[in-house]
Formats: sequence, structure tokens, C-alpha cells
Amino acid sequence: KPCSLCDEAKEVLEPYKRRFILQEVDITLPENLAWYNKYKYDIPVFHLNGKFLMKHRVDIQKFEDQLMKLELHND
Repeated sequence: KPCSLCDEAKEVLEPYKRRFILQEVDITLPENLAWYNKYKYDIPVFHLNGKFLMKHRVDIQKFEDQLMKLELHND
């Protein structure tokens, strides 16, 4: 379904797309009921490497800091 907040977030993350894999989850699908129950009022929600990172809007500084930590850890 259209999600302007999700579209906005994807635009903000576009310059970083080579540094991470974006996996979108449609929480309205029956198989994602657990995500829907947890986040129905908080979209978009961002997890990085399986851990909650932020919700509602991209905090670019927080995202950059956490992405850098992961990259340094993996090198």
C-alpha cells in the first residue's frame, strides 16, 4: 500500500544503498502479523543487522554511526 513515510525514508537511504541490503517488510501481510502487532503505529521502522535502530524517520547520523561500527567490526 502507498506509504509516503516509507518512500521518504528510502530516498534518504538511497546514497547508502551500496553499503547495506534493504529488506522491506509489508506488515499488512498475514505472515507478518507479529510485526504488525508490534509496529502498526510506528512505521517506518528500521532494523540494522537484526537489531532495532529507529522508527518514524531516518536519523541519518545514528544510521551512519551504526553502519560504520558494523563495517569496522566486519573488516
